[in-house]
Amino acid sequence: MHPYEVIRRPIVTEKSTLLGTAHKYTFEVARRANKTQVSEAVEKAFNVSVLAVNMIHVPGKMRRMGRHRGITSSWKKAVVTIHPDQRIELYEGA
Repeated sequence: MHPYEVIRRPIVTEKSTLLGTAHKYTFEVARRANKTQVSEAVEKAFNVSVLAVNMIHVPGKMRRMGRHRGITSSWKKAVVTIHPDQRIELYEGA
């Protein structure tokens, strides 16, 4: 897979910005991606060295709109730990 097909978008929440102080960054990734693909994609896209990748499968949730019910799509999240001397500028100022 191409690196930009593996990484879908960064996840910018209060919890993920607090993880940034520990040099951990959170991304939504492709559902079929594995840890090595995510590691290579982050290294190529942001020019940093990745130390570890943790993957989380987020299940879809039940949602209602009036009397109609549906379920949101399941997705995969990756928490990437990079070298302490480096940073990803995408998160700065968020």
